[in-house]
Amino acid sequence: MEFADSVVIITGAGNGIGAAMARKFAALGARTVLADLDSAAVSSVADEVGGLAVPGDVASEQGVTALVEAAMAEHGRIDVFCANAGIGRNGGPEADEDAWAASWEVNVMSHVRAARAVLPHWLERGKGHFLGTASAAGLLTMLGSAPYSVTKHAAVAFAEYLSITYADKGITAQALCPQGVRTQLLEATGETGQILMGATAIEATDVAEVVAEKLGGDEFLILPHPEVADYYALRAAQPERWQSGMRKLQRKVEERPV
Repeated sequence: MEFADSVVIITGAGNGIGAAMARKFAALGARTVLADLDSAAVSSVADEVGGLAVPGDVASEQGVTALVEAAMAEHGRIDVFCANAGIGRNGGPEADEDAWAASWEVNVMSHVRAARAVLPHWLERGKGHFLGTASAAGLLTMLGSAPYSVTKHAAVAFAEYLSITYADKGITAQALCPQGVRTQLLEATGETGQILMGATAIEATDVAEVVAEKLGGDEFLILPHPEVADYYALRAAQPERWQSGMRKLQRKVEERPV
């Protein structure tokens, strides 16, 4: 990916991975259009990198349409759309309807609506790049959070659909699947997240470095934690062995001192 003079939209850009990508891409010469529900945070990042802030709810069709229209009005084209906004909700089947609905809207439908908004432009140009931030949970699972795991699997599946359907039309789609990253989302997982991911958690800047290297390349999965590829292969080849190992982790989480 040649970032110099490219136009990049990043959602969830007020902090964490989104903000780190904005800083990295801008340093490489990209023109950034940044979105987040947190108006103050995204405006601060945009000011820092010389980008355009478009605060709003990118999970809604109205919000993502306004974002794409703002980018087109400012720059006349869009080269990359990073669907990075995401939320984490804990619980299993007992999680309430709001937790499931919000997870679906933000973690999945924001990607669908982004593609719907930008694909006509890309198909006309014959090129474009879509990056869906999913998670290692979208390839494996996240103990203690069924809404997060299920919707991140769906995010990977949607990126894969885009890749297969539009690759021959010049459009690249990739899924970003980090494991533990030191962001507010990891902090919100509490002790469970620290037990599972604390030891191997990396910084958001590390993720941005990997994305800058891999974006637009031949690899569908962008894996800031390379070991996730081995876990994913084991899960596919030996699901019973994989689940047995995960059950051991589940017991460890359940048995931790209160």
